[in-house]
Amino acid sequence: MLMSQDVYAERRARFVEALGGAAAVIPAAPLVTHHADCEWPFRQNSDFWYLTGFDEPEAVALFLPHRPEGERFVLFVQPREASAEVWNGFRWGCEGAVERFGADRAHPRSELAERLPDYLKGAEAIAFRVGRHPAVEPLVLQAWGAQLDRAPRSGAAALGLVAPCPLLHGLRLRKAPEELVRMREAARISAEAHELARQVARPGLNERQVQAVIEQHFLEQGARGPAYGSIVAGGDNACVLHYTANNAELRDGDLLLIDAGCSLNDYYNGDITRTFPINGRFSGEQRALYELVLAAQEAAVAAVAPGQTAEGVHDTAVRVLVEGLLDLGLLSGDADGIIEQGAYRHLYMHRTGHWLGLDVHDVGAYRLGEHHVALEPGMVLTVEPGLYVSDRLPVPEGQPAIAERWKGIGIRIEDDVAVTDHGHENLTAAALKAPVALER
Repeated sequence: MLMSQDVYAERRARFVEALGGAAAVIPAAPLVTHHADCEWPFRQNSDFWYLTGFDEPEAVALFLPHRPEGERFVLFVQPREASAEVWNGFRWGCEGAVERFGADRAHPRSELAERLPDYLKGAEAIAFRVGRHPAVEPLVLQAWGAQLDRAPRSGAAALGLVAPCPLLHGLRLRKAPEELVRMREAARISAEAHELARQVARPGLNERQVQAVIEQHFLEQGARGPAYGSIVAGGDNACVLHYTANNAELRDGDLLLIDAGCSLNDYYNGDITRTFPINGRFSGEQRALYELVLAAQEAAVAAVAPGQTAEGVHDTAVRVLVEGLLDLGLLSGDADGIIEQGAYRHLYMHRTGHWLGLDVHDVGAYRLGEHHVALEPGMVLTVEPGLYVSDRLPVPEGQPAIAERWKGIGIRIEDDVAVTDHGHENLTAAALKAPVALER
């Protein structure tokens, strides 16, 4: 169920208050073409969506705290036009922007260049993300430049161009209760898809056939589709972190790594990775590495709590992995020295997680200056340690050569974890990961 417009209105109120005397210009996403003249399926800009809930391209939102009440939220949108709607579908137009989406005023997008200077007049600064919106940026700079040219006579001009990102992304980082409801729904659908995939996977199938089962479930459950390019990687393919070819045959005796999650119609995402034996039985080496990754993942999930940091969660996973790899003989030396030198990174080369929300790799700072950002209730992050044993990266000096029996094993286990008042909630626990549940 989509959120009510009251939610977006409350977000706008908080954003406008945080802006102080600055006026913000937040563009929607454009349509993007491929082939010659066909567009990719439209995906709204997450910042624009967070503040408006308006799911049409080319729009621009203005947030104007320096204007009187009733003039602070302005939308520029594509107007209703029968000929365009015949080809591309319904538009809300200016009337819908006001009546349905709560804009104080709305204008045709074609009038932005003409009207923008007047709307920005009197603002202490202009909040706009440079380098991202080539169709709108020249208009913002032109309006600001004109203010600066007139400043000697008018006595007023915006003092600078500032980034809206720290303010807006700080709001997005802490999920409200209604957002967590949507993220639980994305997690439910995503977890069900992983369970279906494990049930159908068997030697002789193609990776793409498993991908089809996953993404069919997303669509059948009413999701928009996959949140990102699904990774369905059998055997050594799992050692390629962003493998998306998904076109190899599943082989008897290999593991299958699946990294896939759905995106809902309001853009909240799931992001789950599971790894399991294709034939239903782990080999000795596979099970040893799997149990090590699972121990690291469970320890890292357990570390998620208010006051902890994403860096601390990562450090927890790394410590378990390094100590386990020492026990298995895949590393040698002192655990502290190996961690300090990064001498484990030929086997584990990525971070243990990322923020999750409207974007899969969601916005929000991990550190401010020298200080890591403390976890707070409402933050959601993935927890996804892994091990990838292959010849792709050189073994660091002083570390043992990798025996052939270990090579070609790639394992990652990933859950979506929300920080709560007293600890955490694993949103994706319904996707099973205990070794006994993965064997048949």
